[in-house]
Amino acid sequence: MGEFYEACPDKTIADPADCEVRFVIRFLNAKNVKPAEIHRQLVEIYGENVMTDEMFRKWVRQFNDGRTNGHDEARSGRPSVANDGLVSKVNEKIRENSRFAIRMLCDEFPQISKTVLHEIVTNRLNYRKLCSRWFPKCLRMFTKRRDLAVL
Repeated sequence: MGEFYEACPDKTIADPADCEVRFVIRFLNAKNVKPAEIHRQLVEIYGENVMTDEMFRKWVRQFNDGRTNGHDEARSGRPSVANDGLVSKVNEKIRENSRFAIRMLCDEFPQISKTVLHEIVTNRLNYRKLCSRWFPKCLRMFTKRRDLAVL
């Protein structure tokens, strides 16, 4: 393996995927290559900023403990504020006045951020703005077909 690196000293890989680097660590660790040598080879091929020493040691330790997967574990993340009850209340307000603006919804729902309200309107309820009115996304296709038939 050392011959390849000596034959191609100028070959580097820019911006590798994190899992790629981890699987290289796993592979070389399984071949009983010393951690210092693994790290040296990683830096040689992937560059100085490939992985911090602390993260490198963490992954070597995990692979020695029996870990086989080099991908990140699933994370729970921050829970969404946009529950079904809030989505239905926003939908009711929209149906009362289709000429609303997101900032008007902010007045109705002061505890919810403008970004979350926009996400509810556009992604959860599938409304799109058309000539200062909000329409369900499916209606846009209907009006486009109707307008093309008139031509």
